[in-house]
Amino acid sequence: MIRSEALDLVKKHVSKKNVIYHMLAVEAIMRYTARHFGESEETWGLIGLLHDIDYEKTESTPEKHSLLAEEILKDRIPDELVRAIKTHNHKHTGLLPETRMEKALSACDAISGLIIACALVMPSKKLADVKVETVAKKFKDKDFARGADRERILVCEEIGIPRERFFEIALSGLKNVASEIEL
Repeated sequence: MIRSEALDLVKKHVSKKNVIYHMLAVEAIMRYTARHFGESEETWGLIGLLHDIDYEKTESTPEKHSLLAEEILKDRIPDELVRAIKTHNHKHTGLLPETRMEKALSACDAISGLIIACALVMPSKKLADVKVETVAKKFKDKDFARGADRERILVCEEIGIPRERFFEIALSGLKNVASEIEL
């Protein structure tokens, strides 16, 4: 599946603008993380883009989240990509992230929320004004962006990216799509 097909599929299954923006954000961070490792930006980006394709349909039943995605994506993308998507909801699927790509998805999913929250508290509400130091400071403030799971963000260290470097990678990825996600 190429990106344009994936985006069409996302728009078929997701109607909420903010959910689509989140998926675009995770795609961008995954691409920059893949670049850091010399991995396929297309493949990693595709996983980021598709990871919440079933979110609206499973929002009230989180135990089904990513399992419905598996049904939607089966025979459209390779099994290892479906598995990666399922691991990002490991609390409910029981499928723990094992590969670097799977762990990256978990970390990228979580950091996206923290950085977007950082942008939204800026007077300009723009990613351009967010600095790595801001992200680092807000990361330590457990009352800020409580939904941004710090433990999942720290998975970056398990795959060999120091926390501050991961903040930098993620912020660069998001700034690259700032206009697309209206930030």
